[in-house]
Amino acid sequence: MQKRNKYIPSFFIVGLALWASACAIPQLATKEVSTEIPTQFAAAAPDTANAAQINWRDFFDDPYLPGLIDTALSNNQELNIVLQRISVVQNEIQARKGEYLPFVNGGIGSDVEKVGRYTRNGAVEESLNITDDKAFPELLGNLQLGLTASWEVDIWHKLRNSQKIASMEYLASVEGKNFLLTNLVAEVANSYYELIALDNQLLNLEENIQIQKDALNVVKLLQQAGRTNSLAVQRFEAEVKKNQSEIFTIRQEITVTENRINFLLGRAPQPIRRNASGFIEFKPQVVSTGVPAQLLENRPDIRKAELELAASELNIQVARANFYPSLDVKAGLGFQAFNPKFLLSTPESVAFSLAGDALAPLVNRNAIIATYKNASAKQIEAAYEYEQVVLKAYFEVANQLSNMDNLEQNFQLKTQQVEALNRSIEIANQLFQSARADYMEVLLTQRDALEAKMELIETQKAQLIAMVDLYKALGGGWR
Repeated sequence: MQKRNKYIPSFFIVGLALWASACAIPQLATKEVSTEIPTQFAAAAPDTANAAQINWRDFFDDPYLPGLIDTALSNNQELNIVLQRISVVQNEIQARKGEYLPFVNGGIGSDVEKVGRYTRNGAVEESLNITDDKAFPELLGNLQLGLTASWEVDIWHKLRNSQKIASMEYLASVEGKNFLLTNLVAEVANSYYELIALDNQLLNLEENIQIQKDALNVVKLLQQAGRTNSLAVQRFEAEVKKNQSEIFTIRQEITVTENRINFLLGRAPQPIRRNASGFIEFKPQVVSTGVPAQLLENRPDIRKAELELAASELNIQVARANFYPSLDVKAGLGFQAFNPKFLLSTPESVAFSLAGDALAPLVNRNAIIATYKNASAKQIEAAYEYEQVVLKAYFEVANQLSNMDNLEQNFQLKTQQVEALNRSIEIANQLFQSARADYMEVLLTQRDALEAKMELIETQKAQLIAMVDLYKALGGGWR
């Protein structure tokens, strides 16, 4: 016996060595994020006032647009789908929270068994020396009634960190929903302004057609008086027909835009209530941009990327915990007997058990190492994505600031161009009637005036869309 006992310390030493080797963790790289952005926007005066803090109901100065946005936020199918996905992620928090709490099960079971004579249990039965009147039953029953419990002791905070990860993923999904809200508000607003611009283009085209019809009547009278020929009449008629055909193109664009808005609103096709009057005179509001650092707070996509980065860092800790020993505790308490009439006998049928296991991976840790490497790679990926989102947000604001400034200059010059061409139409008509100008000069002047007015409307639409896009780029629209 003494000879055998001297090997016991050796077994303990070998076991501890193997356990220590199991806990050896490979060193992997992670990435610290760098968010170096300018302290202010180049095209904006330094100011902490920020339009992103303004509720979208107060931002849009229109009698109909807020109602359309409100309907979209209630009925939009994509938004409602995202809300259900958020609910699924929220349930994951509850599931992971329960993983680091003890599991307790209650149940009842029964089985019957006949052991072979030359098995261990069979040999035990033979050695009991049971008399003929007290023979060991050939079929031995077993009834159980009680509770069983199991608990993985969260020594390394693996399960607790998993729950934190689920919480961060939930918060990230909420920020994803907020980012969708921002885009949805902007998309409805941009489509609404596009629809109003199309209304103004249609009205401008109809007014221009009327001017051309009046000019056509004058040309016909001049032809009857012998002061011009049929070629001039045919060219004026062709110009009228060309513009009349454009009406149907614009009407089709109006239908498509209305349907797009109805789709965003999650409802069947129907006319969109709007106010198209005073479109050219409407001045886009000045959007306060604040400072670039406020983007980190106001942009939902940045906050989403930040939460995903934090979750990826915690996921490395969870993956690292797989290298450490796990401690499982199991216990049972209840009644057990081979005959139902003895099942609830106390204390003879009372049975209990308590066991603990400490296990660590020793051989073939490839899956654990791969999971750990994946966690490290995903953390680096999340860090780059966070940096990319921050840079993208800054450039989006900077581009829209420059865009609004250039569009304002463009609009002023376009307005002057339209005014000059409107005056030139009157002059060209007078010169043509007095035979001091060719009919082609009248046609070209009318055509230039029409195109310039169309471009002016497009520029005004671009200004309003740039205003909305700047509001979105700052992180406005989800509050």
